[in-house]
Amino acid sequence: AVAGSGVPGPDDLPPALGSVHRFPFGSPCAIALRSGHVEAVPGDDMGFVQSTLAVPMVAHDTVVGLVQFSRTKGSEPFGERDRVLATELAARAAVCIDNARLYRREHERALILQRSLLPPGDPEAAGLDIACRYLPGNTATEVGGDWFDVIELPGHRTALVVGDVMGRGLRAAVAMGELRTAVRTLALLDLEPAEVLSALDEVARGLGSPGGGERSEGLGGSGGAQWPSRAAQKSREADLSEVYLATCVYAVYDPVTRRCTFANAGHLPPAVVEPGRPARLIDVPPGMPLGVGGEPFEEVEVELAENALLTLYTDGLVESRDQPLDEGLDALRAVLTGPQMPLEDACDFVLSTLDTRHGEDDIALLMARIQGLPEEAVGDWTLPREPRSVGRARELARSQLMAWDLDDLVDTTELLVSELVTNALRYGEGEIRLRLLRDRTLVCEVWDAGLVQ
Repeated sequence: AVAGSGVPGPDDLPPALGSVHRFPFGSPCAIALRSGHVEAVPGDDMGFVQSTLAVPMVAHDTVVGLVQFSRTKGSEPFGERDRVLATELAARAAVCIDNARLYRREHERALILQRSLLPPGDPEAAGLDIACRYLPGNTATEVGGDWFDVIELPGHRTALVVGDVMGRGLRAAVAMGELRTAVRTLALLDLEPAEVLSALDEVARGLGSPGGGERSEGLGGSGGAQWPSRAAQKSREADLSEVYLATCVYAVYDPVTRRCTFANAGHLPPAVVEPGRPARLIDVPPGMPLGVGGEPFEEVEVELAENALLTLYTDGLVESRDQPLDEGLDALRAVLTGPQMPLEDACDFVLSTLDTRHGEDDIALLMARIQGLPEEAVGDWTLPREPRSVGRARELARSQLMAWDLDDLVDTTELLVSELVTNALRYGEGEIRLRLLRDRTLVCEVWDAGLVQ
């Protein structure tokens, strides 16, 4: 970096921003850059400059630039006090430049890490059309810990997840990655949504520093009845204990019944708009943020209409320094109530209408159009608890697969159904339920009355 002050001659103008400038090896400027010490530059008898100081900009024992101070003809030449002052000014400027460089590098690393952990493109799921967006905050703020995920579960069910780690910077992005991995692992255990959040709460408590658990206990007194407003919290620098507090909504959608079960850990409520009706917020008890511990999570099950639009989001979409949370939620409901449009267009319309371009916070937005599985894609039977139900189950499976023109899978499916029903007879209790689902894949499920699958 080169900066000039004074009245330069036509040949003494500082280099343009971003350009490369080479000083002669033995020149005072080159010596100052190599040595890290102030050098005097002789004045030109024919020019405007009386005297010049070439002052290296040094930060952490590294020269990051050069600043020149010049005095015009008729001025006092630079003295020792001037050299000391120039050195101090250059040192302070060097620290600012170095800090900006370090900040930019950390910001870019955190953004790369965060984006690498988000699902690539729009995920696919049975009975759902899905579109999602992630927008980082503006370059003046550190990257946050917002994330979303779509996880395929047994029985063509789908888990929809949106979360937000409190805190900013690289540590928040790393914590987000750890929690997202934990969510995926817990989801594949086929737990209920409240059980997933309870286990994830334990994971979050284990991620923080040893002092983090003690600090978190103080949050227990803030009841879960109010939606959390965290714009002010995010403006403060987070320590390790704050980084590992997070909010999260975890929902499981069953395309056969079109029912969705929600659990919420201190996050903003999901929104849904059904055809011909205004958008509304789904009343899911928010519970405490992940990492606080000690509080159970509640579940809410909602039946969603065909072509309903479900929206999960983080607070950057609806809250900012200039917009209170309640106003942002009202604006979200208003924009979702608008005319129906293709899902990708609806996603972009929500972002553009809510004027998120000038927001400071990250935004994660996940929108899902409810389709459900058509009746003809589902085979569902209840069988009595008796040995001949094994043969009956094979017949039902064969007939259903032939009706679906899946003749190549008949033999394999018959063998699988026979094995599962036999096990249910031996080790289960009560009536036996057989279900076949056809979507992108074929799913075969068997339950007994004890709900052991």
